[in-house]
Amino acid sequence: MLEFRRIEISDKIWVDELLQYSDFRGAEYNFTNLFIWEPVFGSRIGRYKDFLILRSGEGENTRYLFPAGKGDYRDVLNALRDDAKSRGCRLAIMAIPKEMLPLLSEIYGSDVEFTPARDSFDYIYESEKLITLSGKKLQPKRNHLQRFKELPGWSYEEISEANLQECVNFTEEWCIESGGCDGDKSLASELCAVGKALTHFSDLKLKGGLLRLDGKVVAYSMGEKLNSDTFVVHIEKAKVSLRGCYQMINREFAEREARAFTYINREDDAGDEGLRRAKTSYYPVFMQEKFFAVIN
Repeated sequence: MLEFRRIEISDKIWVDELLQYSDFRGAEYNFTNLFIWEPVFGSRIGRYKDFLILRSGEGENTRYLFPAGKGDYRDVLNALRDDAKSRGCRLAIMAIPKEMLPLLSEIYGSDVEFTPARDSFDYIYESEKLITLSGKKLQPKRNHLQRFKELPGWSYEEISEANLQECVNFTEEWCIESGGCDGDKSLASELCAVGKALTHFSDLKLKGGLLRLDGKVVAYSMGEKLNSDTFVVHIEKAKVSLRGCYQMINREFAEREARAFTYINREDDAGDEGLRRAKTSYYPVFMQEKFFAVIN
């Protein structure tokens, strides 16, 4: 049986190194996401030679992240298969990048079953498009943006230890404005992850930006480099009742932090229809497809 344990902030150095070898574009292949969502999903990580391995769930619900790193994939996958067998279940693999499907088919043949995980598909945008909002399709976004720009007294600044607590306070305000977190398990889980990201902002080496209106925080966003050509946005919160606020923090943050990257990954919609409409309205250049597989 493989050794898995809780994710600690000190794991960031070696995890980042192994993730860099694979250079996957899926949002799961990022230490921050693994770390901040660990309490929600009960994830446990381990290292098998030069591969990052991750397991979540128990019993028949046990799932393994497709391994990231370098070396013999047949070797690490068979090690995961043996681990699953020792736990009394079949090997179930999540977040498989589309380009890795032929490899699994080659190794396991008819023993593997693939299913597209649509709710986990990431929305990938061209950085330039999110910065310029050019084109007829994005005219409504430019209109919202212009309305915000017309407000006197707005400003943008980088997130630092000096203003981090204001982001924490705004998150609480955002939750109340959004209808509150009581009884909403999904929102409560999200805020748990957001709180962990804010607490460890410096340790995670995140990039962040916020908007002020008359000196008060009305929006903020956080992200970082995901792979060699993609920046990932982990968190984006804005005052819902303020027209153009979301569009403004989206564009301003992209311009300042993601200009050097070809793409921006704004992560998945988790199957939420409202979020799906919002992400689709920015017209992604493509979806980062992911698959779920069970090895019989």
